[in-house]
Amino acid sequence: MEQKVWDAFVLRYAPQALFQSWKWGEVEKKLGHKIWRLQWDNDAVAQVVKVSARRGTFLHVRHGPVVRDKRFFKKILSDLKELAKHETAWFVRISPQVQTLPELGLVPAPIHAMDAETCWVLDIEKSEDELLAGMRKTTRYEIRRAQKMGMTVHTGLKDFLDLYRETSKRHGFVPHTGIREEVEEFEKDAIVLNAAFEGRTIASAIILFWGEEAIYHHGASIPSKIPASYLLQWEAIREAKKRGKKLYNFWGIAPEDKPNHPWRGITVFKTGFGGREVRFLHAQDLPVSPWYIIPKTIEEIRKRYKGY
Repeated sequence: MEQKVWDAFVLRYAPQALFQSWKWGEVEKKLGHKIWRLQWDNDAVAQVVKVSARRGTFLHVRHGPVVRDKRFFKKILSDLKELAKHETAWFVRISPQVQTLPELGLVPAPIHAMDAETCWVLDIEKSEDELLAGMRKTTRYEIRRAQKMGMTVHTGLKDFLDLYRETSKRHGFVPHTGIREEVEEFEKDAIVLNAAFEGRTIASAIILFWGEEAIYHHGASIPSKIPASYLLQWEAIREAKKRGKKLYNFWGIAPEDKPNHPWRGITVFKTGFGGREVRFLHAQDLPVSPWYIIPKTIEEIRKRYKGY
């Protein structure tokens, strides 16, 4: 299947499935990962990545498989299981953007909610005045305060990467690999925005444009009372509108029933811009080997330890 046909199918049946886009597969290739682009006639596609981690080898279908009808999942999973056996993988992990699945021998993945399973989106076809009016009062105030302070927004990957390294050290998380490759592969469909005050970059964001939406995929900032992040998101929304996008996807947020979730603070920030929640089924695992118990146990421990 050619790139144009592949992406058209994905956008028709799972328009928010960024990780099933052709370009994302190319990013995985650049990172040295083995991938397959599988097709079941005109009924389904699945971009599969082989992950070799310390906790075990598995096949990962992020945001997929993408299917025309849920009845095809049985055949797809059977084929993925055979591929996993051939690749000596312990399990297959899928996260199709659906709300429910039929009984197929799957088990909920022990890992915390990832890949925007619960995300916050804003319809941006309204005018700028209407969007501002729909925001939380404090959010609107902070945007205007940043503008009055004379903050500037510029582009540039280097500033983002420098700030991202600082952010990861401060919060103690492992930085994502492949950010440079991601921006390079998406080219004109990616933009790096940096908000600065008096010559110093305070907040940065990477926005990807896929289908009819703009996706806030990565962010970085330093602690500051200057409302840089508010202005940054507003400028990203304005850029998305210029490009004719219909949705601005703030990406992952914390579940409502977990008030102590590590993402609670960023969730309050994102929801302040107005919008609505979109929720998909949690990632599901298809165990292939008895050794699946090892990654399952490790991920369950990590999840509890990190407070997810």
